[in-house]
Amino acid sequence: MYRKILITTDGSAVSQHTACAGVKFAQQMGAEVLALFVAPEYQYPVYVEIIPPSYPSEEEYVAQMRRMGEDYMGRIMRSCAAASLQHSCMTAFSDATALKIVEVAEQQGCDLIFMGSHGRSGWGQLLLGSVTNKVLSHTTKPVLVHRLISEPAAG
Repeated sequence: MYRKILITTDGSAVSQHTACAGVKFAQQMGAEVLALFVAPEYQYPVYVEIIPPSYPSEEEYVAQMRRMGEDYMGRIMRSCAAASLQHSCMTAFSDATALKIVEVAEQQGCDLIFMGSHGRSGWGQLLLGSVTNKVLSHTTKPVLVHRLISEPAAG
């Protein structure tokens, strides 16, 4: 049914738990996995005339975010390899995370976006303004929302 599934992560325990569920789902479907980490755009310091020496250059920032993304997506890649699934990962840069997720899913030919929800309801959900809700409102692709009722144990 699905040939290529986009699984997003932000590196948190919640997103790692969701990603593991996404890999299991992909295994059931026999689908390829594309793991995605969206890092914020580099921000130039606008409050000073001279950039402080301790402030990372744009190249240093990009390299650091790519390393972080590879670290976050490493568990997903290992799970995919253990399940004998085709897989790849990508770090993208944007301050509009939801729109970048939708864009990558479209550009990479993904059939499904697999994302998490923190299981909030009522006012918590209304005030959340979550990336998941924004993706749902900006894509025509199917989105499978993995609802997490309780926080996973750290580790």
